[in-house]
Formats: sequence, C-alpha cells, structure tokens
Amino acid sequence: MNVATLRARAGGGPARLAAVAVLVVLAGCAGLVAGPAVELADVLDVLRGGGDPTARHIVLRLRAPRTLVALAAGASLGLAGLVLQSALRNPLAGPEVTGVTPGAVLGAVTATGLGLAGWESPAAVVAAACLGGFAGAGLLWLLAGRRQGDPEQTAVYGVLVSAVLAGLTAMVLLVAPGQLGSVVQWLVGSTEGRVWAHWSLLWPWALGWTAAALLLAAPLTLLRCGDEQAAAAGLHTVRGRAAALVCAVALTAGAVAAVGALGFVGLLVPHLALAVFGADLRTALPGAALLGALVVGGADAAAQALSRVLADALGADRLTLPAGALTTCVGAALLLVVARRRTEER
Repeated sequence: MNVATLRARAGGGPARLAAVAVLVVLAGCAGLVAGPAVELADVLDVLRGGGDPTARHIVLRLRAPRTLVALAAGASLGLAGLVLQSALRNPLAGPEVTGVTPGAVLGAVTATGLGLAGWESPAAVVAAACLGGFAGAGLLWLLAGRRQGDPEQTAVYGVLVSAVLAGLTAMVLLVAPGQLGSVVQWLVGSTEGRVWAHWSLLWPWALGWTAAALLLAAPLTLLRCGDEQAAAAGLHTVRGRAAALVCAVALTAGAVAAVGALGFVGLLVPHLALAVFGADLRTALPGAALLGALVVGGADAAAQALSRVLADALGADRLTLPAGALTTCVGAALLLVVARRRTEER
C-alpha cells in the first residue's frame, strides 16, 4: 500500500472527531451515575454545587477521579495500539501481544511483591510499570528489531515475549502469594479505587506522550507503506520506528500503572479507529485516543451498573465487577471476527 492509496482511503475528519468526543463526554457522565449509593438526582444536585456531604464525597472524591482515570487510560491504550500497529505494519500487534502490557504488569507486580510499591502508591507503581514495559519492548526489539519490521516475525516474537513475561509474573505470585489480592487488579484491569492522586499522575504523562505520538503521524504513515518506500521518501526507518515504540510503551505503561491490564483495548480500538476515521493518521490517531476513552469509559460505567444489578439480585452487600473483565470478554469475541475476516481476505 502506497501513500497515494492511503490518502485515497482517508476519511473521517473534524466532524467525526467531534461526534466521538460528545460520546466520550456521555460515557463520562454515565460513569458518574452508574454506581450504587447515589441516584441521578443526587449526582445532579452535587454538580450544581449542592447535595449532602455523603453524596458530594461519593461523586467528587470517588466517581469523578475514577471516571477521568478510566477515560485517560483508555485514550492512552487506544493511541498506543494504533502507533504500534502502524510502526510494526501488523494489524494484530497490540500492547497485549508485544510484551508491553505484560512487561508493565510484571514491573508493577514485582515492585508490589518486594514491598517497593503498592496499589495505593501511584508514583512508585508508575515507575515500576514503565520499567517493566520498556523491558518487555526492549526484549522484543532485541529479537525482532533488526528484521526490517517483518510483520510475521514480529508477531511471533511478540507472542513469545508476552508468554515469557506472563510466566515470570506467575513466578512472582508464587514467591509472594500474600500479594495476590493486591495484584489481581493489575492482572485483570480495574478502575475501582482510583482517586485524585492517580489522576494527577496520569494526565500529564498521558498528555505529553499523546502529543508526541500525534507528531509522529507523518512518519507512521510512511512506515505503514513499507520500509523501502519510507526510506525512499527520506525517512530513517529505524529511528522513526524506535520513536514510535517509545511513545507506545510510555502510553501503555502509564495506563497499566493506573488501571492494570485492560484486555484487548490496545489491540482492537485501532481497527475501529481506521474503520471510522479512515487511513489518514492525522485523523485516525486522535480518533483512536477518543475511541479508546469511549470504550474504557463505557466499560467502566457498564461494570458499575452490572455490579449494582448483580448485587441486588444476589442479595450481596457489595459486588465489584472489574472493567477489565468486560473489555476482555467483548474484545475476545471481536478478535475472532477480525481474525476470520483477515483470513478470508487472504
């Protein structure tokens, strides 16, 4: 596929970005009202500046930061996935299967097991997740980085690296079984318990690396056309791909440090972004960020609503369904559809 073809297939535009942005706002509003303890009227009273102390605490100190963290993490994962798939020229390359997410989880779990970090210490978790994410990506780069970006070899090495890192995570859990309860949230992915401290650390990190990723739209477009055409257009392919991978790893590590490993978001949101906004990465990249925020924000709201329904049905005082469980189940089904369509196209 050449540049002319990509431009011919370009679609979307500001109108579609604006429409998705409105949906993101609606998903955020749904996250504020979906949970238990306060009703829609109570939330509206709090947003108007009123409400009783309990409602204000729940809405402003619990649900608001949780919703914002979910949206920012989703945006980071969606954008990271499209950057990875473009840089590696592999539609099945996502943070989950390239060693980035498993590495970030391994870093967070290891730091927790050693007592160096915890779910309530966001700064230490961010540092540990970033180190693990870069280690996972570095291992993949050592194995496949010199193969001229061959998609098939990269996919094979990515699955291998991810499996090894997942095995190391399991070993850490065996060595420190007492930490199992505190790390399950990273393994599954959950927005439960996110507070303003997590938001304060996540948003500048996500904003900075998002800006860097958006600046790579032109190099990524050339890389999608193939290394030979990119080199002929004057792009240093190794440097361009390395810069893209750094951005993707940083975005993923920040998201994993905040909410854990939300399955399939970084893998499938890019496909949705290209379908909605077209192949022009100047539009598709911000579109992927918005769609990632919409998916995770919607999953968080749905998880709260389902938890509320299940708790009432089962007579439980408290039942929490992690958002990662929803993204994994839905994402697995969509992945089967994408894989079958890709097989039929060959």
